[in-house]
Amino acid sequence: MAELVGKNGKIYTIERIPELAELARSNLERAGYSNVTVIHDDGSCGLPEHAPYERITVTSAAPEVPHPLREQLANNGIMVAPVGTRHQNLVIVRKDNEGNISYRTWGEVIFVPLIGKYGF
Repeated sequence: MAELVGKNGKIYTIERIPELAELARSNLERAGYSNVTVIHDDGSCGLPEHAPYERITVTSAAPEVPHPLREQLANNGIMVAPVGTRHQNLVIVRKDNEGNISYRTWGEVIFVPLIGKYGF
């Protein structure tokens, strides 16, 4: 993703396991990426202080698309999220220019469940 946004783009990633956050920071630094910020925290509430986001990628499954992430999505933004518990689907969330949200199911997936402040 760092390559996709280019040197002028910015990526924030949230990792709740401290060792994994540090490993990500180390690997990104070794690879020469300076446009990615790794944050050790609970990602279930997103990162409102840097919102709105043009794109959001969720990498842990939740029973529904987390409301805080929908709110942090910019107008004309897109979010991809695995949704479900035992049976999960990849859901594409789009927010149009007027702030209306639409959902499209892409297909079945299996991700680790999201556990955090949002209650999952």
